[in-house]
Amino acid sequence: MSPKQRDDVCEVQCFDDEKVNRLKPFAAESEGVAKIFKALADDTRAKIIHILSMEDELCVCDIANIIGSSIANTSHHLRLLRNMGLAKYRKEGKLVFYSLDDDHVRHLITAGVEHAKEQRTPIRAT
Repeated sequence: MSPKQRDDVCEVQCFDDEKVNRLKPFAAESEGVAKIFKALADDTRAKIIHILSMEDELCVCDIANIIGSSIANTSHHLRLLRNMGLAKYRKEGKLVFYSLDDDHVRHLITAGVEHAKEQRTPIRAT
């Protein structure tokens, strides 16, 4: 490897005992987070979570029409989101309505959408 390819790696091995000892117990708190982001890593599921964050609940048929997908495909993604604990549903007659499981999910997707918008917006020189 050339030196240019390695400029983002420490050249010596060392660590700050105080910081490591203080923060190490918190590392376990992030367990399960990757599972949530994996569920949201799919564009269709991210779209579904995003539109559910803007409405209290939506029928599967409405969600399918909004995202431009089939009811079967939408139901598949909704089932995955439900199994991951990100969405919940209720049945009313022959209709099934989905909503977000809680506000944490709403905050996650809102922050993600805002960040994505910032990444797409070119910075203007003043």
